[in-house]
Amino acid sequence: MSTDRTRPAGRRDQSGPRSAPSGPRPTPGGPRSVPLQRSRRLQPHRPQRPHQWFAERLLAVLSGQRPVHWMLGHTIGEAYDQLAELAPSTPLRATHGSRPVLRHCRGAQPATGVVEAFASIAAGDRVRAMAFRLEQGADQRWRCAAVELGGERLTAGAPGCR
Repeated sequence: MSTDRTRPAGRRDQSGPRSAPSGPRPTPGGPRSVPLQRSRRLQPHRPQRPHQWFAERLLAVLSGQRPVHWMLGHTIGEAYDQLAELAPSTPLRATHGSRPVLRHCRGAQPATGVVEAFASIAAGDRVRAMAFRLEQGADQRWRCAAVELGGERLTAGAPGCR
């Protein structure tokens, strides 16, 4: 083990750590006295909840940003078949050049291992609603079991699906 504390063990070159510029660094949005790295460390990291994570993935598939096979392993039952039939029509596609974004996503847990969630998706001046159900398997992974868009169940040929 190396006794030199200025470089990691196993490092063979003779240069030490590089010195950082003195003083606070400017951050986007105006001058601040707290360096950017320090302010990021002060904010607690909250992991995304399963329904938020899934809403982002579902939006990416239904807007055409990702292929439907990206959802393999994340759906059960007929949900994947529904997505596979609908993905080519991109029902949440961009309108007037505005890329769709997830505005709100909320979930409720009516039973252990089940989350029923809803989300609002905005693209330009248009807002769409999406609802889905997640079920937790024996392996503790969440999978989508049902999806609805704009009040109608997502099935091939359903009225209102474009």
